[in-house]
Amino acid sequence: MKRTFVVSLAGILVLGLLTSVASAQDASANVQEPSLGSYARAVKKDKKPQTAAKKFDNDNLPKDDKISVVGNGVTASAVASDAPLSDPTAAAAGQMAVQPGQSQEQRQVVYDQWQQKINAQQSQVDLLTRELDVDQREYRVRAAAFYADAGDRLRNQAAWDKEDADYKQKIADKQKALDEAKHQVTDMQEDARKSGVPSSSREAVQPDAEQ
Repeated sequence: MKRTFVVSLAGILVLGLLTSVASAQDASANVQEPSLGSYARAVKKDKKPQTAAKKFDNDNLPKDDKISVVGNGVTASAVASDAPLSDPTAAAAGQMAVQPGQSQEQRQVVYDQWQQKINAQQSQVDLLTRELDVDQREYRVRAAAFYADAGDRLRNQAAWDKEDADYKQKIADKQKALDEAKHQVTDMQEDARKSGVPSSSREAVQPDAEQ
């Protein structure tokens, strides 16, 4: 009798334990199912549709838009509209100009600067003039000696022809350099006039005249 009671009690306890475990699993399933469903709906709601990347070709390429080529908001049109680099000669002339309100001493400084610049260029003209004169006299002496000797003409005609051509080319190059140097003097004098320098300070002073 006692043994039957114990067996019955054990069976009741096992049955109750099984019932509790089944109930816990059902409750866990009921909790997880809505949580997963809510997560899926939230992800679907937050996901934004992706737009296809726009492709450009010759038919739809913008023609009026300004395209940046240097970065930092600078456009090609802005680069193209930049002012050209200033001329160093013009900048120097602007700094050596008589300004309103200057004292006589300040004006004289400008006059002296221009005269020194013109004198330096005139010195270059004088040097080229002397070199050209030497080349021309040397050529005349050499030509006279060659044509005075009939035997030399017969023996060295080909060599003289080449030497003669070299002399003439040398003289022509020196004459061209001299003409350009003279032209620069004239340009400097005109720039000095525009800068307010009087004519007395625009003339080149020869070294002998300064002594």
